[in-house]
Amino acid sequence: MTTYTSDERRHTAETAPSMTDVRYEIDRIDRLLVEIIAERQSFMDAAARIKGDRNIVHDRARIEDVVAKVKAECPKHGLSPAIAEPVWRTMIDRCIAYEFASYDALRLPAKVKS
Repeated sequence: MTTYTSDERRHTAETAPSMTDVRYEIDRIDRLLVEIIAERQSFMDAAARIKGDRNIVHDRARIEDVVAKVKAECPKHGLSPAIAEPVWRTMIDRCIAYEFASYDALRLPAKVKS
């Protein structure tokens, strides 16, 4: 299981006195997001391994369920749905492409070099 660690948090959005401090916090958060998204990506490999049919990799109902759940969380955390929805839809789209590649890599024979 992943444990998320971070550089020291120096400020909140309300206490950051300079753009240098704002950028420090954004960079710190971005490093955490990379770690979290990498963990999410690892489950695309698991899905590719588990799914028995390539045709079910793209699941429209599941996409809409994920987006609805994310949008429901937004008010709890003060995240604008106008930011969250396109971010998640893009991430889901890229994760589906990744899952297709992972699925194919597991099942298709390696190309022979000529």
